[in-house]
Amino acid sequence: MAKTRVAVLISGSGSNLQALIDGQKSGELPIDIVAVISNRPGVRGLERAQNAGIQAITLDHKGYDTRDAFDQALIAQLDALQPQLVVLAGFMRILTPVFTTHFAGRMLNIHPSLLPKYQGLHTHQRALDAGDAEHGVTVHFVTAELDGGPAAIQAVVPVLATDDAETLAARVQQQEHIIYPMAVRWFCEGRLAMSANQVLLDGEPLPSSGYQVRNS
Repeated sequence: MAKTRVAVLISGSGSNLQALIDGQKSGELPIDIVAVISNRPGVRGLERAQNAGIQAITLDHKGYDTRDAFDQALIAQLDALQPQLVVLAGFMRILTPVFTTHFAGRMLNIHPSLLPKYQGLHTHQRALDAGDAEHGVTVHFVTAELDGGPAAIQAVVPVLATDDAETLAARVQQQEHIIYPMAVRWFCEGRLAMSANQVLLDGEPLPSSGYQVRNS
C-alpha cells in the first residue's frame, strides 16, 4: 500500500504526535509524516519531530495581525507540502471556515470528551462537576464548528469515585493514543471518509457517536 502523506499540527507536547510517529516507525501505520507544524515555538512536539527525522516547522500565530492572515499562511504552508491528510494533535487554534473548507474531508482532530458533550476546554473537570458516570475522547472530522465535526471514533472510560481531573485525564489520554492511530489507519486504507457531514466506515454510515470503543 502506498503511504499516505500526513501533516500534523500541534501547539504543545505532542503525545498524540508521538503515537503516530511510533506507528509510522513500526510500520503499523501506512503514513509518511511529511512535516510537523506548531503555532508555538520551542514546544516539545517539535523536538519529537526532529528526533524522528521529520521536518519541524514553526509558524508563530503571534506574527500575524489577524486569524485570517495566520490561516492563509498555514494553508499556503500545507499546500506546499501536499498532504493527503491533516491531523490536529493538540492544535490549540480556532480555525476559520476558509481553512476548514479548504481541507474538508481530509482533516481529523481529537478532543478529550464524548462529543457533543464538553466542546472547548477543561473537559475532564466539567465531566466530574456534572457527575458523569462515563467520559472519554472523540476523533472527529473537522468542520467550521468548534469541536463540532462528525465523530469517527469514541473511546469511553468509566469515571471512578476516586477520580480527579488529573487521574481522569491520564486514563483518557491512554485511549487517545489507541484510537487516533486507528482512525488514521482507517483513513489511509480508504475505509474512513466523510460525505455531506456524515462519517462512513467501509461505506456504511456511522452513528452520531462514531465507532465506539468501551473500556471497563
